[in-house]
Amino acid sequence: MTNLERTLSKEIIRTNRAGTYSSSSITDCNTRKYHGLLVTPVAELDDANHVIISSLDETIVQHGAEFNLGIHQYQYNIFSPNGHKYIRQFNCQVISQTIYRVGGVILLKERLLVGFEPRILLKYTLLDAHSPTTIRFRPFLAFRRVDELTHANPLADNYFDEAEKGISVKMYDGYPKLFMQFSKKNTYTHSPDWHKNIKYYKEEQRGYENLEDLYVPGVFEMPIKKGETIIFSAGFSKIDTSKLKILWDYEYSKRNERNDMYNCLKNSAQQFYLREGNKVYLLAGYPWYKPRARDEFIALVPCTLAIGRKDYFEDIVNTAIDEIKFFLSGKKHNFKIEGLDAPDVLLWFINLVQKFEEYSCPEEAAKKYGKIVLEIVDFIRLQKHPRLFLHSKGLLYVDGRTTPATWMNAMENGHPITPRTGYIVEINALWYNAMKYAADIAKILKEKHTAELLQGQAETMREAFVDTFWNGIYLYDYVDGDYHDREVRPNMIYAVGLPFSPLEKTQQKAVLDIVTRELLTTKGLRSLSPKSGIYRPNYVGGHTDRDRNYHNGPVWTFTFSAYARAYFKIYKQSGLSFIKRIMVGFEAEMPELCIGSLNELYDGNPPFKGHGGMSFAASVGAILEVMEMIKELEKAQL
Repeated sequence: MTNLERTLSKEIIRTNRAGTYSSSSITDCNTRKYHGLLVTPVAELDDANHVIISSLDETIVQHGAEFNLGIHQYQYNIFSPNGHKYIRQFNCQVISQTIYRVGGVILLKERLLVGFEPRILLKYTLLDAHSPTTIRFRPFLAFRRVDELTHANPLADNYFDEAEKGISVKMYDGYPKLFMQFSKKNTYTHSPDWHKNIKYYKEEQRGYENLEDLYVPGVFEMPIKKGETIIFSAGFSKIDTSKLKILWDYEYSKRNERNDMYNCLKNSAQQFYLREGNKVYLLAGYPWYKPRARDEFIALVPCTLAIGRKDYFEDIVNTAIDEIKFFLSGKKHNFKIEGLDAPDVLLWFINLVQKFEEYSCPEEAAKKYGKIVLEIVDFIRLQKHPRLFLHSKGLLYVDGRTTPATWMNAMENGHPITPRTGYIVEINALWYNAMKYAADIAKILKEKHTAELLQGQAETMREAFVDTFWNGIYLYDYVDGDYHDREVRPNMIYAVGLPFSPLEKTQQKAVLDIVTRELLTTKGLRSLSPKSGIYRPNYVGGHTDRDRNYHNGPVWTFTFSAYARAYFKIYKQSGLSFIKRIMVGFEAEMPELCIGSLNELYDGNPPFKGHGGMSFAASVGAILEVMEMIKELEKAQL
């Protein structure tokens, strides 16, 4: 813990299922502008998250000597104070806990985010002390959007109001008041000041502005005795401080132990839930993503049903269906779920319903979601989708030259960096799969004519798919007129891994073989083969460099679930040992980077360092999905 080179790269994040989160490195030194002790939406201002409290510095005082437990990185890589040198232990098996030792003083710090309310609780317990001890607290406030930085300015209001065992402040108009209170009576000294040029090195690595000034309104001070506990609360409403311990115990009782990979990912999956009134969504990831349709539909089943949360599955699906119906109707609507009009998104939704069958049965899936599946298929067949064009042989054509058509959506100068356009392999694999599945649903719903129509069109489309994409060894990534893109990318694996494949068994195995040889890593599938002349495996550099690399080499973990499905389809139980060996690489990731979760993407070459969103729903969902596949195959062996 005293080795900053080792610990600054390790992050933790906790959320409350209502958009609020708390995140930092495990030393409490913020390394991103997105880090903060209390980060929450402020509906009065906009739809973004806002860093309200950046951090809280603690100081131990004995015999007039001060020992500051906080840590900040300043300009020119200066760290001050150096509180990390007092850390003796860090644990986040249930909640995050840090033990500090200063001479004979041993202090335990614990952190809890209150569910469905923008409130952070910090609990301090003096485990040991041999002489009278005082503890001071100095809050560092930001009151700004997560994607911006703040600087010393005359507009900041340095006024405060007294509150029960604390104060309330509001730095700027439009924000609600922040109440900072303690469970114990304390002395507050108002001494407003700006701490300037605090540095976020991860923003520097990403080529962004990285220096910030933070406002400190004053200092709280109180004595603390051996064995005594003090709880700090910060939120947008005042609290009865006599009930802080009750609130702490209640929130703690809801936490689950993270003692293996499954429990880590189960906890991580539930952190993506976002409830707003009667609407529920699955966030694409933290710290900067909102609900995004593609990510939600890919990750939803494993992030809910695979961990026993059918209640959240139904709530999120019903919310999504409401928005899908608006889209199908052609009415103007302010969609909360981003990217609902992307060409492949409705097809991912149909695949979501298919996966639901694995936790129910075909009849239940048809009864609950069959109607919307058939409506989506008709919507596409009747040429109503603004970005999908159905050609005579049943293939779907997409214009992706100016607006990205798929998950490979990085842009430069207003144009896609990977301009996949024309007949795109996974979109057409998803479309074939959707028509076959819709035909099965129509049979269950006793719509015989529809079932026969879709079955016939799917067969015509299957032949066209093979004629268009199969090059004798693997599948083209996309085809546009006379151009056949020969790059080896992971998108072709969906033509094998989906429940209905347009390929013959020998073709499926050939696709699986080339993906295994050129794309498979211990963190998932590379986005491009190393044999390509444009292979750029490392997600590093400034914004433009990273965007150019984004889908041209780095590993995207979410594709691994499709690979595992394809592998088990070909090798069945005999493939268990191989997939389980790959899973070891993900288990090794649990104590790295964002502890207990998985990143958005990883470098394409060893050691496969993680990058992007620190906790990504599609990555977490993919591994939960593979764990479920393994469990079912092992059960079948018994």
